[in-house]
Parts: sequence; structure tokens; C-alpha cells
Amino acid sequence: MRPRERLRSSLPAFGRGRDAGATQTGQLRLRFGLGLRHCQEVRVIIVPSYTFRIGTSYPSRSSGAQIIDLMMLVIDVTKGMQTQSAECLVIGQIACQKLIVVLNKTDLLAEGKKQAAIEKMTKKMQKTLENTKFRGAPIIPVAAKPGGPEAPETEAPQGISELIELLTSQISIPTRDPSGPFLMSVDHCFSIKGQGTVMTGTILSGSISLGDSVEIPALKVVKKVKSMQMFHMPVTSAMQGDRLGICVTQFDPKLLERGLVCAPESLHTVHAAIISVEKIPYFRGPLQTKAKFHITLGHETVMGRLMFFSPAPDNFDHEPVLNTFDFSREYLFQEQYLCKDLEPGSTGSDQATEKAGQATEGLCPRQQWALVEFEKPITCPRLCLVIGFRLNADIHSNMCRLAFHGILLHGLEDKNYTESLLPKLRVYKLKHKHGFVERVIDDYSVIGRSLFKKETNIQLFVGLKVHLSTGELGIIDSSFGQSGKFKINIPGGLGPESKKILTPALKKRSRASKGEMAKQEESAERQEPAQHVTLSLSFKRYVFDTHKHMVQSP
Repeated sequence: MRPRERLRSSLPAFGRGRDAGATQTGQLRLRFGLGLRHCQEVRVIIVPSYTFRIGTSYPSRSSGAQIIDLMMLVIDVTKGMQTQSAECLVIGQIACQKLIVVLNKTDLLAEGKKQAAIEKMTKKMQKTLENTKFRGAPIIPVAAKPGGPEAPETEAPQGISELIELLTSQISIPTRDPSGPFLMSVDHCFSIKGQGTVMTGTILSGSISLGDSVEIPALKVVKKVKSMQMFHMPVTSAMQGDRLGICVTQFDPKLLERGLVCAPESLHTVHAAIISVEKIPYFRGPLQTKAKFHITLGHETVMGRLMFFSPAPDNFDHEPVLNTFDFSREYLFQEQYLCKDLEPGSTGSDQATEKAGQATEGLCPRQQWALVEFEKPITCPRLCLVIGFRLNADIHSNMCRLAFHGILLHGLEDKNYTESLLPKLRVYKLKHKHGFVERVIDDYSVIGRSLFKKETNIQLFVGLKVHLSTGELGIIDSSFGQSGKFKINIPGGLGPESKKILTPALKKRSRASKGEMAKQEESAERQEPAQHVTLSLSFKRYVFDTHKHMVQSP
């Protein structure tokens, strides 16, 4: 029996009551006495790590409000942290603020070595939590079902009463906000003959009262609330954080296993989204642009393709903006998410590494974003939690499948967003080209080469500025011949030192006799300067500009 199953099997003796909306993850209701004045009712979600159902087990964050108040991480004391346990810990860091570690199956330890083994595992867990937000979290040993599933019911659990006391000390009445549009995550749906269809779940934001209308976005229908219950007790209203059952006018429950219910027209279906991105440090390998990930938003998981971008290099140190996205700013395209632990070989080639860090060498921006294009439309609230992961990785391998997390900042609702909305997203690539000065025409003109391919339409580059390695600024004037050469005007003229480097052929021609002039003119065209003078051309090209214009800074 797995540690969570054994823990769950011990709970009936301590007030276990199955909620009407219990999901396959196992939702339990516990009543804890807090002193003599009142009793706190708590909903516990049992999440088997091997199911790894992020969307069901960890409700989304809506409008910055979290409904997970505390997490119990149950560890098999005979095995310690497993890959799936580590993934649960990572999600806990994203989704909640408080943690209790439960070391289960202590009954399997040899009696003479039990205390030493528990202390050893406790130290290991403390070290594991050292670099997380849960540093110093309480750790408690239990034997939830001594003897395993076949043991008689008379076998008393060990440590469960102490666990209840610990939970009592850690739980406080959370502050909930009834304002804002109503949003509820539904995890179970069934019909009651003669009454209607019941949806059970947790209110993520806002509040609701009898007689209100609610929208089921997945079905594109609006229904009226006929009755409501909380833990089998009729209620007339409920608010954020409440566990609730809503009975509405009849519809086929098979059409809605899980999903969202909301105030009418408060949610929208999006085909793509702009999200803030933060890489999960335990994920091995780079996050590449154009890569596909499983992405969970709220109760839905879809495949999505990502394009990463960052602030312009001059803005790398700017304070992150968490809840909005500014379309008026310019952003720098990235071949992959930039991070300090990026290894030079991780992109597969030196050229790819150079592309990946289009920004200033050695620097990482304080905030990065991604454009996510979903394989199918998805309905979710703005500012909801986004988690990206690789479910195709081997669950038994020693590798974290969670890749990144972030917040949905802007959803693209138009089906034709590539034409209507993406051109407003000012993400650019920095382009750098290098060539050489082949020869001088006069003090204000030179011929360049090796900057363009033979088939390049040089007319597109006319008017762009180039820099000579000798310090002069030039402007591309026209093509020269058919081999990719071009003429450059030097508005300020060539300097004296530049002339010495660039005009050896002119000196030779001045000493030649008239009879040799024609032959030397022909050879002068092929004569290169004694010392190479390089040309540098830099410009921006906006990723979503359909005209592919090239832009240079003034």
C-alpha cells in the first residue's frame, strides 16, 4: 500500500467524511477543535503522486488568490524522496506557502533501529528543504496503517493524533475575498432526478447566491442556481475558498466531467497567450523556442508551442511587472530561455549557443515571457497559474518533468490572432552581418564584399548604415555588379590613416607609364588593401512584421 493510501485509510477514526464532490484524488473533510470556542472544518485532497494530475490536484490561482492553504507531503520513511515526491514539492513551492512533511510507514522499521532511522530521514528531509521556501517546516513520523492493508482494524494507527495536533497548530482561518467575478473549479458533475444537475468544486474567486446565473463556458450555456450545499448543509451564499455543490437547471452531466463555471461572460476562450515564465531549476536541459510542452491552466491541460522573449538588453535589470503586459514596449527574441546555469553545449552547437544569448554576454534578464500557441482553444481566467511539463518523460527516471511556471498575462481570443494581434507584439531579432572593404573608389566611396550572398536583393538594404573597423560610418548606396558586392558612401570621408590602409593600388597606378595604365587599372580592380578593413551591419527585424522591414537605431 502506498504511503498516501495508508494515511487515508487511517483517517475515518478522526472525523473522516467523504465530500459529495470527491474526485479520484480523494477529498476528505476533517473537523479540528481549535480551543473551546469554535471548530475549524478543513478539506484535505489526497493526491497520489503517481497520478500526477496537476490540473485536478492543484487548482489554479485566479486574480492572485490562492485557495491552497497548506500542503502535507507524505514520504515513505523506508525510501525517502522519490522523483514524484520531488515534483509534488516543486508544485507546492509554486502553489502554497506552508508545508508539513509526514514520514509514513514507520511500523516497517526494525524496532531497535526505528528511532535512529527516523532521525536520519528527518535530517535528510531538512537538507532537502534547506533551499526551498519550506525551510524549517515541521516533520512528523506516523504509521497510518500498521501491518499494511491486510492488518486487522483493531491495529491502532501510530502518530495520527499528533499529526492532527500539528495540523491544528498550523491551520489558521484564511482571509477570503468575495469581490470580483465568480469563478469555480468543478471536479464532479451528476444529475438528481426531478431537481437538476449538480456541480461540485471550489470557488476560486468572487461569491455566489441562490438565484444567480452561472455560465458553463465549455458548453456555452448559462444556467440558474436552484440550490446550494456545503458539506451536505443547505446554504444561500458562498464565497472564495468555499467547497460547494451547486444545483442548476438540467443538462447532461456527461458533458462536464471537470472544468470551470463562472459569472456570465467573465471568461473567454483563447487560442494563444502571453505568459510570464520562470524556469524550474530542477528541470534538466534548456527551454527551447518552438519546443512543445504539456501546459496546465486551471483544470485543463493542452499541448502548446512556445516562443521565448525578454526585455531589450538595456532593460535587463528593470523591476519585473507581474500582472500586466505592455504592448508598447519592444522585446528581444530568444532562441531559448536565458538562465545562469545555461551550459555552452546544451544547445547542441556553438552557433546555437551564440543565437541563444542574443543579449549581452553573461547577463540574464530579471523577467522573461513566452508566446504560447495552443493546439486547441482553452478557456481560463486571466492571471491564472500556468505550469509547463513533459509528460512523455519516463515517470521512473530520476528526472523532474516540471519545466516552468508562470502567470497568464494576456489571452489571444481571435482565431486569426496571427494576422490581427501578433503584429502588435513588438518582438525583434538582432541581426549582425560582417564583410570587408574590397577597394576604394574615391575619398567618399568604397566597394564592399562578403556581407551578402550573390542572390541577395541588395536594394532592400540600401540606406542602412555600416561601420568600418577604421572608425568611419558608411551608408549602403547600391549594388555593384552581380556577385553580391555593393557601393558604400562615406559622408564624412575617409580619414588619413584609413586612406593609407585602403589605397595601395592607387599608389601603384600613379607610378605606372601611360602604356601600362590599362593593364594596371584592370589588376587594380582585383587588388585588395594590404590590411583588411571590416564592415559591420547591425539591424532589427521584427518577428511578426509581415513586410520584414529592417530597422536601425537612430
